[in-house]
Amino acid sequence: MLFNSHEFLFLFLPVAWMVYVLVRRTHLRGALAWLTVASLGFYAWWYPPYLALLLSSLCGNFALGRILMNPAYSQRVRKFWLVFGTVANVGVLLYFKYATFLVANAAAMTGNDWQWAAVALPLGISFITFQKIAYLQDMYAGKITPHGFLEFCLFVTFFPQLIAGPIVHPGELLPQFVGDEALKRLKDSRSTDVACGLTIFAIGLAKKVLLADEVAGFATPVFGAASAGTEPSLLAAWGAVLAYTLQLYFDFSGYSDMAIGAARLFGIRLPLNFHSPYKSESISEFWRRWHMTLSRFLRDYIYIPLGGSRCSKPRRFFNLFATMTLGGLWHGAGWTFILWGMLHGFYLSINHFWTEWNAARVARGARSFELPKVAACGVTFLAVVAGWVLFRSDTLATAGSMFSGMLGLNGLLLPTAWQKLLGPLTKALSLDASTLYGAVAGFEGMKEVGWVAAALAVAFFAPNTQQILAAWEPALVAFPGDKSAERKAWWQWQPSSAWALAGSCLMAVTVLRMTKISEFLYFQF
Repeated sequence: MLFNSHEFLFLFLPVAWMVYVLVRRTHLRGALAWLTVASLGFYAWWYPPYLALLLSSLCGNFALGRILMNPAYSQRVRKFWLVFGTVANVGVLLYFKYATFLVANAAAMTGNDWQWAAVALPLGISFITFQKIAYLQDMYAGKITPHGFLEFCLFVTFFPQLIAGPIVHPGELLPQFVGDEALKRLKDSRSTDVACGLTIFAIGLAKKVLLADEVAGFATPVFGAASAGTEPSLLAAWGAVLAYTLQLYFDFSGYSDMAIGAARLFGIRLPLNFHSPYKSESISEFWRRWHMTLSRFLRDYIYIPLGGSRCSKPRRFFNLFATMTLGGLWHGAGWTFILWGMLHGFYLSINHFWTEWNAARVARGARSFELPKVAACGVTFLAVVAGWVLFRSDTLATAGSMFSGMLGLNGLLLPTAWQKLLGPLTKALSLDASTLYGAVAGFEGMKEVGWVAAALAVAFFAPNTQQILAAWEPALVAFPGDKSAERKAWWQWQPSSAWALAGSCLMAVTVLRMTKISEFLYFQF
C-alpha cells in the first residue's frame, strides 16, 4: 500500500488513527497493540504470504536480543550470537535481493550456464534488515531500554517508516512507547500533533504528486531511449538527468515528510531524513543532509567498526571507500549501483583530503583556500548529478550513452517546436535548421524547461518542511546549525485557521492530481 494511494488516504490511515485514539483513552498498551496489528496489515496488503517471513524474523531477532542483553551469558557467547544474528539477517537480504545478481556474475566469470530463479523482493527488506541489525548491535552494547515483544514488533513494523525509512535506531523509537512516562505522553498527545502531522503529510504528498511525478515524465523517455540504443543529444541528456535529479529528490523527500507526518498523528516522532541536500557546499555536507539515517547507519555500523578515522590516512580512505561501496550495493543489485557508491567514496576521499590540506595550510599561517559558497554549492551539485546518471541507468552502456550526450558528443538537437521561437537567431548565425531541429525524446518545448527550472528553484531557494514547522519540532533531531526555530517568519507554520485552510487546499489539489498511482523510487528497496 502506497502513501499516495486512495486506499491509504481514505481507508487505512483514517481507520488506523481513529481506532488508535479510541483505544488509547482506556488502554494504552492496547492502542500500541492495535498500531502493531495495523502495521502488519499495511505490510501484508501487497503480498500476504511474506507476512509469515516478517513474523518469523521478528520472533528470531527478539529471541536473539534476549540472549544479547542477558548478563548470565559470557561475552564470548553473546558475541557469537551477535555475529550469528547479523549474518542471518544479511543472509536473508542476500537471498532475496542479490542471489540472482551474484549467480549471474559468477556464471559469466566461470563460463557456466548457471541460472537462479528470481523471487519477489519483500517490501522494505533493506530498511527492515538494517533496523534489526542496529537492534542486535545496540542490545549487545546495552544501549536499549528494557522492553517486551510488543514494543519490539512496533519498533520494526511501525508502518510510516516500514517500507522506505527513515532507518530508526532502537534508542529513538522504543523510549517513546516503553514505560509509564512514555505511555502518559502518548495519552496526552495534543491536537497540535494532529495538525502538525497533517500539514507535514500534505507537504510531502504534494512533493510527490505535484513535483516528482511531473518531472518523471521528462526523464523516463530519454533514459528509456538510451537503454534501447538511441544516443541522446546535449539538451535531451541534460534535461533528462536534471529531471531525474529532481524526481528522486522530491520523491524521497516527499516520502520522508509523509512518514514523519503520519507518525506525528499518533504522537510519535521519527528522525529527520532530509534537509535540503542540494544546498550543500561539499559532498560531506551532502551526505549529512541526504538520507540522513542511512548515512548515520553506514557511519555507526560499518565505517567506525572498520576503524573509521582512528587509523592511518590510507586505511581511513579505504574505510570510507569500502563503506560507500557497500552503501551503493545496498541500494540495488547491479554494477551501476556499485559504481555509484564507489564514485561517492572517491568524492568523499577527495573532500577529506582537500579539507585536511586546507587545514594544514592555515596551521602554517597561510590563507585558507576555499571556494565561494555559490561555486562550492554548484560543484557539489554537478558531482551529485553525475552520480545520479549511474544510479538511474539500468546498464553501464546506458550510463555511457547519457554521459556522451551530456558532454555534447552526440550533437545538439533542439525540439522542432523551438524552431519558430529561435528561427531568427538560427538564420542570423547561418545555422542549418534541417539538422539543428528535430524530434527530441521526452522534450517537446518550453514546458519541460519550465518544470525543471521551477523544481530547481524550490530545491535551492525554498525553505524545507522542518524549517517551515521548526517551532513545533517536527522531527526528533534538528539539523546542526539550523536556526529556523529561533526566528519567526511569515512562512513558518502556526496552528491557525489560515494555515488550516492553506493545508486543506494543498491536500485537495494534490488528491485531485492523483489520477494514477506511481510507486516511490525507494519502494521495495
